[in-house]
Amino acid sequence: MDNCILKIENLSKQYRLGLVGTGTISHDLNRWWSGIRGKDDPYLKIGDVNDRASKGTSNYVWALKDINFEVAQGEVLGIIGKNGAGKSTLLKILSKVTGPSIGSIKVNGRIASLLEVGTGFHPEMTGRENIYLNGAILGMTKKEISAKINEIIVFSGCEKFIDTPVKRYSSGMKVRLAFAVAAHLEPDILVIDEVLAVGDAEFQKKAIGKMQDISKEGGRTVLFVSHNMTAVKNLCSRAIVLDKGTVIYNGTADSAVDFYLNTQREKANVLLSNRTDRGGTGEVRFTQVELLNNKGFAVNEIISGSYARFRLHLEFIDPIPSKDLIFGLVIYDVNEVKIADFYSDEMGVMFNDIDGYVELEIPQLMLRGGSYSVVVVVQTSKLVVKQLDLLHNVLNFIVFPGDFWNIGKVNRATNVALIDAKYLAD
Repeated sequence: MDNCILKIENLSKQYRLGLVGTGTISHDLNRWWSGIRGKDDPYLKIGDVNDRASKGTSNYVWALKDINFEVAQGEVLGIIGKNGAGKSTLLKILSKVTGPSIGSIKVNGRIASLLEVGTGFHPEMTGRENIYLNGAILGMTKKEISAKINEIIVFSGCEKFIDTPVKRYSSGMKVRLAFAVAAHLEPDILVIDEVLAVGDAEFQKKAIGKMQDISKEGGRTVLFVSHNMTAVKNLCSRAIVLDKGTVIYNGTADSAVDFYLNTQREKANVLLSNRTDRGGTGEVRFTQVELLNNKGFAVNEIISGSYARFRLHLEFIDPIPSKDLIFGLVIYDVNEVKIADFYSDEMGVMFNDIDGYVELEIPQLMLRGGSYSVVVVVQTSKLVVKQLDLLHNVLNFIVFPGDFWNIGKVNRATNVALIDAKYLAD
């Protein structure tokens, strides 16, 4: 890769479970004896994959395993994956908070990191003093820091409290100040974990704008970890997807996000045939419910304002004319509050011949960021309304905040339905 500023080769990180440190005295002696004989660390040959959902057989676990990628100067690289995939461990190794077990990192420049709220801040020192402290940690001279301190303070929005000890700052204020320091002291590589999620919407927008300026105008590199898929798509030129400590995808930001959302499909939502907690007569039964994105991939995570399609698979136990069927799909939030419902008869839809499934198409998903669940029902209305099948929690899905009104601003994450509307002024 031309202008490579960061190169990761065969990077792996192993941890011992249950104990602080690398292991017991006997393990340390075995490592020492292996080193004396010129052999590899014997405990690097064992270890379970980094999978929280299963119980392993070893006391060692690979938080990262055989990571390889390169980053060009001026590139904004997104790092995405579910919790426990190894994202923060990778950033901590890059920031030299911890060392790798195997592999090498080649860096051509200075790295500044934002990994956790208040990292590197001394609670008894004021915000102004911590700016100088953080700058010194990043390798800046006092003269260089002084030249930019006013700009840093204004960007952080903490002017009123800048001479107050940091221990009295809220978590959001600490993030504001920490990001302002890291962004303005001109590191060659800026490493940012999910800490920006602590800030409010206004600061997040400002921070993303600053990161874009850093990469485009300053020619500096940004490594960005986030669960906000919209931010990854808007900010990053390329992204990698981590799963169980390994890189499973490396490509453009758009394709990486689509790949990630597709792989997060919940296996528990696939088959409903064996569910016994269902209502109705059972003459027609749901066998599967899927949420599809605009590319037809089944997902359980989607972006607010994007295209969505619910596919309801069913089987006919008894022959019932399709034209007599009414389908309903109801969406609930995490507090079991009904957010939206869709009934085919209210929409004036009559089914002529159902071949395996019916679909509910939503051109623009009008849900804010949050977690949701789905209830499905099918009933007949030939003479009197008769419920044929009713199932709760057939599908659980997550909506990421998105730019619903296409104005470059991500909407707030609350479990409330959106409506396509606009304000008018005289």
